[in-house]
Amino acid sequence: MKFLFFNLLNDGGPIFMYPTLLMLIICIILLVKAFLKGDENGKSLNLLKHISLFALVWGFLGLFIGLIEAFDAISMATHVSSAVFADGLKIGLLSPTFGMVTFLIVRLGIIGLTMKKK
Repeated sequence: MKFLFFNLLNDGGPIFMYPTLLMLIICIILLVKAFLKGDENGKSLNLLKHISLFALVWGFLGLFIGLIEAFDAISMATHVSSAVFADGLKIGLLSPTFGMVTFLIVRLGIIGLTMKKK
């Protein structure tokens, strides 16, 4: 399982996957800190909102850049099998999927922080 996760990180493109992983780790640390120490002034909550949205958009940027590169390669090739095309699409969807997972995890934490404040 551990190696599968790192294989997916590398397959999805380290330029987009590792920064998203870093954003997820930072957000989890901020969430734990906010739950334990509180967030009276709302700075952590605001920062979490911005980082989670950035992770989501960063993942989609990875998708679009990957698709542009793939379509360039396909347009230059004379014959592309459907299996190669499907595998390329799968790899292209890894970074936005990880960005969405990061966004959802952090948003659940934000909901919990908001409920804790009230």
